Amino acid sequence: MNNLWNSLKKALNRSSRSQHTSGADAEHSDVTSRMAQRQQHRTKRNPQSPDENALPPFSRETLWLYIDTGLQTMRGLIVAVVVGLIVLGSLGLGLGLGYFASIIDKTPVPTPTALRRSINNADNSATMYYAGNVKLGDVRSDLVRKTVPLNQMSPWVQKAIVATEDEDFFKHSGVMPKSLIRAVLSSVTGMGGQTGGSTLTQQLVKMQLLSSETTFKRKAQEIMLARRVDRYMSKQAVLNAYLNVATLGRNNKGQNIAGVEAAAEGLFGTTAAKLNIAQAAFIAGLPQSPFGYTPYTTSGKLGDLKPGLARQRTVLFRMYRSGYINQQQYDQAKAYDIKTHLLPQDHVQASKDSSDYAYNAVLSQAESIIAKQLAKRDDVSTSDLNADANLYSQYLVQASSLLRTKGYQIHSTLIRPVYQQMQTTMENYKSTFGTAHTYSYTDPNTGEEKTTTEPAENGTVLLDNHTGAILGFVGGVKPGVNHIYTTRSPGSTIKPILVYGPAVQNKLIGSNTMLADFKTNFKSYSVTDYGGVIQNKFIPASKALAESYNIPAINLYNAVRKKINVKAHMRKLGINTLTNNDYSQLGLGLGGTDYGVTLDAQASAFSTFANQGKHVTSYMISDITDPTGKIIYKHKVHGKQVFSKGTTYIMNKMLKGVVSDGTATSLTGTLNFNSNKLIGKTGTSNDYRDIWFIGSTPGVTLASWMGYDNNYGQTFDMSSSGSAINQRYWAAQMNQIYSLIPNRLKLNEQLHRPSTVKSVLVNAQTGMPNGTVTHNGTPITTSGNTVESLYDDWTPGHVTNQFGIGGSTSDYNLFWDHLLGISNNYGVETGGDGLSSTTSSQTTNDNTDGANGNTTTASSSSSSFSMPSFNFSSSSSYSAPAASSSSVASSASSIPEASASSTSPAEGTATEKP
Repeated sequence: MNNLWNSLKKALNRSSRSQHTSGADAEHSDVTSRMAQRQQHRTKRNPQSPDENALPPFSRETLWLYIDTGLQTMRGLIVAVVVGLIVLGSLGLGLGLGYFASIIDKTPVPTPTALRRSINNADNSATMYYAGNVKLGDVRSDLVRKTVPLNQMSPWVQKAIVATEDEDFFKHSGVMPKSLIRAVLSSVTGMGGQTGGSTLTQQLVKMQLLSSETTFKRKAQEIMLARRVDRYMSKQAVLNAYLNVATLGRNNKGQNIAGVEAAAEGLFGTTAAKLNIAQAAFIAGLPQSPFGYTPYTTSGKLGDLKPGLARQRTVLFRMYRSGYINQQQYDQAKAYDIKTHLLPQDHVQASKDSSDYAYNAVLSQAESIIAKQLAKRDDVSTSDLNADANLYSQYLVQASSLLRTKGYQIHSTLIRPVYQQMQTTMENYKSTFGTAHTYSYTDPNTGEEKTTTEPAENGTVLLDNHTGAILGFVGGVKPGVNHIYTTRSPGSTIKPILVYGPAVQNKLIGSNTMLADFKTNFKSYSVTDYGGVIQNKFIPASKALAESYNIPAINLYNAVRKKINVKAHMRKLGINTLTNNDYSQLGLGLGGTDYGVTLDAQASAFSTFANQGKHVTSYMISDITDPTGKIIYKHKVHGKQVFSKGTTYIMNKMLKGVVSDGTATSLTGTLNFNSNKLIGKTGTSNDYRDIWFIGSTPGVTLASWMGYDNNYGQTFDMSSSGSAINQRYWAAQMNQIYSLIPNRLKLNEQLHRPSTVKSVLVNAQTGMPNGTVTHNGTPITTSGNTVESLYDDWTPGHVTNQFGIGGSTSDYNLFWDHLLGISNNYGVETGGDGLSSTTSSQTTNDNTDGANGNTTTASSSSSSFSMPSFNFSSSSSYSAPAASSSSVASSASSIPEASASSTSPAEGTATEKP
C-alpha cells in the first residue's frame, strides 16, 4: 500500500511540474509516451510477433495506463448492458403485447345488451332454470344487498368513491394507460401478479364478469371488457352499478353486505340518500378491504374501528384534495364521531334452508361441474381430484363462491310441470307407503335426548332413455336426503343387467334355455328361492326372470362371471359403487352388496334395454353460461354400446314377461295407456328392507324405491305388501307423466327384430331342439310340445343329457327318470333342508313380487306332471305335455320376493355358511 501511495504522489508531482505545457501539448505528449511504452513492451515480449493488445508490465510508471484502460473497458461494458437491456426489453414488450393481443382475440365479446344485463345484475348470483328456460330460482347468496337508483344515493358517497377509487373516472375510457403497461410488464417479468390500480370500470368488470384470480390472462380480459363497458354504458350508469354491487363488509347483524343502500341501513340505520359526508367517506373507504375495514364482527358486535377510521380520513383528504369539499366541510367531517352513530348489535331471525329438492340437486351438480373446471384450469386431472377428498372440497368451495357471487345461468333438464306433479303424486300416496316410526335418540353432537319421526321414504326418478336427461324426480318424503343419489341394495333389479343380459349376449342362453332350480352349495354359499323353498326342476330362462327365482339366477350368474369381466361390464353401465368384495361374491347376482347402488344409476343402467342396448349416462345440467354470456359447459350425450341389438330385442321380450305374466302383473289394470310396450323388473331385499320397481317404455324409464333411512341404528323394514304398494304408486306417477308428456313415452315406437336374432323351436321341457339322448343305456327321443326360443346370432346344437345351466348329474338323472315314468320328487317343491314343503292337498305360490304364480301339487307317489306312455323298444319317444292350466291368479298383495340386503350376499333366505 505504501509503495502504491508513493507512486501516486510521484505521478501527481510530475503532473504538477508539467502544468506549464499547454493542455493540448500535454495530452499529446502523454498519449505519445503511452504508445511508446506499449510498443516497447510488445517488442520486449515478442520481437518476432508483436501483440497489439498487450499492456506493459504493471509499475508505478504504467499505473495511469491501467486505470485509463479499466475505465474504457467499464464504459464499454455499461454501454453493452444498456443496449442489451433495451433490445431485450423491446423484445419482451413485443412478446407481452403479442400475448396480450392473443388473449384479447380469444376472449368472447358479449353483445352490448348482454354486457349491460350482466353489469347491472345486482342480484349477482347464479340463476337456475327448468327445461325450456323456465326460471327455477336464484342461487341464494350470503350477501345482503339492496339496490337503489343513483338519484337515490347521496352525492357525497358518489364523490367519495370517485375521489378515492378512481379520480380520473370521468376522463378515461374505462382503462388508464398505466394499467396496460403494468399488466404487460407483469407478464414479461413474472412480477407483480396483483397489478392493482384498476379503474372503477375495471373493478366493476371484475366483480360482475370475471373471477378473482390474479393472472395476466384475467387482467387482459378485464382491460378489454372495461373498454367495452365504457363504450356502451354512460359514466353515470357505471357508477350506479358499482355503488349497488360493491362488497362493503358486514352489518350490525354480522351479515355480509353489498351496495351502499345495504351499508347505510346496516351501519348507520339510514338510507343511501341521507348519508352525510363523514358517513359517505366511511362507506367509500370499505371497497379496498371490506372485511379489513368493516366495523362489525361476524356476530354483529363492534370490532376494531381503527383501520376503518384511518381509511375514512384518507377518503376525506382525497375529497378535499379533489375539490369535492371545502376546508370547513373537511374539518367538520373529521370531527364527526362515527362510533356513536354506528348501530348496536342485532340478531338475524332464523331461517330454514331450502327443502326444495330441485333447487338443491341442480345447485349441487352445477357446483361439481364448476369445481372440475377450476381443477382442470389448474392442471388437476379428474381422477386426481376424485382421489383427494380434501382437494375436491377446496374446489367445491371455490365453485360455490362463484355461483353465489357471479351471474351464471344454469339450465337443467327438469320439466317443471312434470317435476311438480311428481311431488304432488308423492304427497297423495305417502301415507300408504308404510308406518311412520317415532323414537328417541341421543344427539351425537350435543348428547341431548331428542325425538324424531322417520317415515317410509321414497325416491323416484324419470329418465329419457335416449339422452339420459332427468326429466323429473322425487327426492324424498321428508326434506333432507335426496334418495335418488343414496346407495341401497338393488335386489332383483340387478338380474337383467348383470345376469340375464350378459348371458344372452355371450351365447350362454336363449330366451327359453333351461336353468336348474335344485339345492345348491357353492362352497361357502347356498341359496334358496323366496320363502326358503326349492323348485326341484328346470325352469325356462324367461319364466325364471319373470318370476324372479333366485337359484336359477345364481346358477346362471356363476356361468356368466366365468365368461366375462363383470366389473368392467357394470362400469360400462355406469354402476361404480360396487366394491371388489361385491364382485367376489356370488350373491351379487341377487343384489347382495356392501353398500349398494343409487336409484339414478340403476335406472340409467336398466334404460339401456330401451335404447337399443346403448347406455347413456344420466344428467340434470344441460349447460352453464358465465356472466358474459359464454357457454362454459354443455352436456354431450355419449352413448356406449353395452348390449347388441339382438340381445336387446331378446331381453325386451323377456322383460315384458315380468309385466304380463310375472311379478308385476298388477300394473296391467292400473295404467291409462297400453302396457304392451312396457318392460320392467321388481326387486326386494332381505326382510323387505328395500322395495324397487323399474319400468321402461320406448321413450322413458321411471324407477321407484321405497324403504327407511334407519338413522341412529334403527332397523325398520317395509311390509310384506311393499312391492304391491310400490307398483300402485309407480302406476299413479306414470299415469300423470303420460297425461303431461305423452309423446315422450314413445308408445307408438316399434322394436324391430334384428337379423341376428335366431328363432328355434325347442322342447318345452329341455329347452333344446327335439332329439335323442341315452339315459342309463336307454335311448330317449324327445318330441311333442315345443316353444320358441330366441338366440342372439347363434343356435343350440343337439339335445344332450345335461341340457341346462347349473344342476348336478343327479339332478339331470332325476329329470330323465321322471320322463321315463319313474316315481321321484322331480318338480316337488321342498324347503332348503330338502324336506317337502307341500302335500297333495297343499299348494304354494312361486310368485315373489305379488303377482301370478304357478301352483304345483305333489304327492308322495308321483309328480303333478301328466306323463305320456313310453315305448321301450330300440328307442323311447317322449312327448312333452301341453302347458299346465293349473296356474291361479293371486292378489297384488301377495308376499313379494326377498332379495339381498346391502349387508347380505344373497336374496331371500340365502345364507352364507361358515
